[in-house]
Amino acid sequence: MTDVAWLDATAQAELVRKGDISPRELVDDAIARIERLNPTLNAVIHPRFDKARADAAAPAAGPFRGVPFLLKDILGMQSGEPYHMGLRRLRDLGVMLPIDSYFTQKIQSAGFVILGRTNVPELGTLCQTESEAYGLCRNPWNLDHSTGGSSGGSSCAVAAGLVPAAHANDGGGSIRIPASECGLVGLKPSRGRTSFGPAAGAPVGGMVSDGVVTRSVRDTAAILDALAGNMPGDTFVAPPPLRPYSDEVGAPSGTLRIGLMTAPPGGAFQPHADCVAAANTAAKTLASLGHHVEEAHPDALDQPELGHHFTVMYSTHIARTVELIGSLTGGPFIEAELDAVNWGMKILGDATPALQYLATVDWLYEFTRRIAEWHAGGFDLLLTPTIAEPPPRLGELVPTPTNALAVGMRASQIACWTLPFNLTGQPAISLPLHWNADGLPIGVQLVAAYGREDVLLRIAAVLEDAMPWRNRRPALAA
Repeated sequence: MTDVAWLDATAQAELVRKGDISPRELVDDAIARIERLNPTLNAVIHPRFDKARADAAAPAAGPFRGVPFLLKDILGMQSGEPYHMGLRRLRDLGVMLPIDSYFTQKIQSAGFVILGRTNVPELGTLCQTESEAYGLCRNPWNLDHSTGGSSGGSSCAVAAGLVPAAHANDGGGSIRIPASECGLVGLKPSRGRTSFGPAAGAPVGGMVSDGVVTRSVRDTAAILDALAGNMPGDTFVAPPPLRPYSDEVGAPSGTLRIGLMTAPPGGAFQPHADCVAAANTAAKTLASLGHHVEEAHPDALDQPELGHHFTVMYSTHIARTVELIGSLTGGPFIEAELDAVNWGMKILGDATPALQYLATVDWLYEFTRRIAEWHAGGFDLLLTPTIAEPPPRLGELVPTPTNALAVGMRASQIACWTLPFNLTGQPAISLPLHWNADGLPIGVQLVAAYGREDVLLRIAAVLEDAMPWRNRRPALAA
């Protein structure tokens, strides 16, 4: 059988269209890879292999007919499958949901065959994938290091060659951070670009975006074509693209004005030199290609109250989520049922007055407008490191009652360049443009104005050609 492990989803689908391989063969091959490598990686926590083989007998006739895919165990609901969000209570109760999310429906309509669900941190809160419920997920580039989070299981699976693409979502960097730490393409779409219905409205007040992690820009673009578009009752609706996103890959990017930012917002700490080097190298490449790159960023990013308002949004919505799950599963959560960070966020959220929450919402509106004005003033893109340090070692971000505050602060520092754009709803992409001396991947982030995924995809394709990553393989790989 054709060796397909390192073909992207577009290439795998092309083999199916040509009749060179069948959907069942693609699925069986991916299952064999998961069975061989997952005991070490712990990326896939809810396999559905028999159902996937049955689905492969008649996948939808979409652009990715027969291509294997994994769903993240947060959002991306699938009828009759587990849904635990890294929570021990939901695991112990064996909770399954009776509905498909619109995301899942669209993925299946595109022809993908879903093989299972991937590992996540508890409630998706931290930028690691090491929950007490399902254990740690290992980075295939170095098994002693984190995959990032919260889409760490999905990113691990794609990086190791188990599947060519997988579901991810992002409420503070949860697509981009694991994409950076696992050497992948990770696009956070604009707010309202993809739907969370029918069961959810706008998670964390519109700060979360649903998407995928992939190994190629063309896969990211084509899958976004399949996912984009509002559904009945959506809270936010992004402006429609002028043409399919796939058409942006290889299209002329024009000469762009790009701001370079390598100091953390507010200059509160010193980022790791490897991450600064990654952004600076990308900036030099872009300048050599004729783009205008200058040290510049929106002044609004340096506002010291940014972290406070992000925390208000997250803590109140975690408190509400925990309350809702408790009401549906037998009663309120107790401290022993949550990790120390989530318990602290719940307590903080419970104590936040409604007027304080509304003051934060008002602040976010003003903050978003100030960032938008920077783009309207002539900047097409902002270029930053994706994260502030290389992939941490496993265990360093696992919270306990004695280190929860320190873990939370370090996680906020790691995510200092990603989380502001969840507040504004802008699209942002992490690209695998750098590996450090230890062989660990370090991503570079590009941020566009709201609704301008087209600009991101055009320049991402340019960088993919100029600084190719397609032939890199992690230490543990299919």
